[in-house]
Amino acid sequence: MKKHHKYYLSIGSNIQPEINIPKTIELLREYGNIQIISNAWESHAVGTSGPNFLNASALFSTPLNPKELKNTIIRSIEATLGRVRSSDKNAPRTIDIDIIMVDDEPCNLDRWKNPFVVIPMSEVAPELNHPIEHQKLSSVAERMSSQTWIKKRPEILNQ
Repeated sequence: MKKHHKYYLSIGSNIQPEINIPKTIELLREYGNIQIISNAWESHAVGTSGPNFLNASALFSTPLNPKELKNTIIRSIEATLGRVRSSDKNAPRTIDIDIIMVDDEPCNLDRWKNPFVVIPMSEVAPELNHPIEHQKLSSVAERMSSQTWIKKRPEILNQ
């Protein structure tokens, strides 16, 4: 039996996010096991004047390695939900799924600077250490939430 990998995922949308984030969770369940899901959190778009984003975090396990997960599952879900990639990395999107951590090893370190990643992630794994700040995620999230506008939206994922 293949070893299952633990993936912490950051999920975001600012085009019909109330539909696309729950649908993403539903589609992920078809490919692996979702162990924990955060609340959805609303925040202003970064780097663009587009609509507000909703973001959530999930702990997902699958026997696929990171490259397989990205190419087989993540890209497929993003395409199914109408994700269009352009040269503008901050353009509005139906869905964006990023791998934030694999088997307790952080990745995409640039993402760890964003409250919209850290705050939902802190609900999934509050005792983990932030890879840049070297403090518990719960502490870093508390500080970040006091320094920026971000709003919990528990009705989105029925938390």
